[in-house]
Amino acid sequence: MKVKLASSSKTRAKLLKKFNIDFEQVSVDFDEEQIKAINAKSFVYEAIKGKLQRAIVLYGIDETPLLVADSVVATKDGEILRKAKNKEEAKEILLKQSNNTVAIITGVILKSTKLEFSGIFATYYNFALFDTKDLDEYLQSKEWQGKAGACMVEGFCKKYIKSVQGLESTAMGLPVEYIIPWLEF
Repeated sequence: MKVKLASSSKTRAKLLKKFNIDFEQVSVDFDEEQIKAINAKSFVYEAIKGKLQRAIVLYGIDETPLLVADSVVATKDGEILRKAKNKEEAKEILLKQSNNTVAIITGVILKSTKLEFSGIFATYYNFALFDTKDLDEYLQSKEWQGKAGACMVEGFCKKYIKSVQGLESTAMGLPVEYIIPWLEF
């Protein structure tokens, strides 16, 4: 079954390709800054709900499922680490993850005229202390831009992972393993 990925994320598109899911990628302009949430899970829920509503307005709803997703990073004390606006903010966000445990929380909705699936999933990472020189090089690369928590578990952060609990796809922004059974309807 084909899906309409309502996201401009290259990482989400890469995950769908990896799992051999046929998809069309479309963009959805939803302002996440308007969300007022008490915790990371409620933030993700509000974001996917808002993205879905916007995608329905832009593309309609039919037999091809719309697929929306959003992710945030949260510290042990519940602080939400969003997308950094600049290099200084990215450094501050990354230092909160260095030598710490974080949760990467991803919400997803798959909706068509025939089905609706939604869920919120988390993957927990315990990171070692980030090397200062390595961190500076990563910040210079600008690969952190557009990433929740300025973190790329498949990139910069990978070598600092001490332990992980959960699916890497969830941390990368799209828990494909949970979506696949719903595509078989």
